[in-house]
Amino acid sequence: MAAPRILYCHCAYAQIVPEDVKKDVLRQLSDSGVAFDAVADLCEMSARRDTALARLASGGGPVKIAACYPRAVKWLFAAAQAPLPIGATEVVNMRVQSAADAAATLFSQEITPNLPAGKVTAADAPVSSGASE
Repeated sequence: MAAPRILYCHCAYAQIVPEDVKKDVLRQLSDSGVAFDAVADLCEMSARRDTALARLASGGGPVKIAACYPRAVKWLFAAAQAPLPIGATEVVNMRVQSAADAAATLFSQEITPNLPAGKVTAADAPVSSGASE
């Protein structure tokens, strides 16, 4: 099996991923010499239906995406009419993983597909952190 392609999202506009995690994962990717694609914000690209998402989704072979929740990433690509290959996509959730864990997953040659199949269900709903908004 080919090495997974890596896509890093900096979540520049939503600012929902801890800044220190984003910066450390990006630094580790840059320092590693491993090829990867970096985008400023997948949410913004999806809203614009950026054709780059279709190129990323149809690049062939497995892909690992450093971003946020797998269900959100799946639907961002779907909204841009660029569905990701469900059986060959692993999303690394930088919202909940440490930078070390996220980077270790990205650098692993193994891929554990984790995109939810089918329609959005109640199980896809975000879990409240208890913080007031």
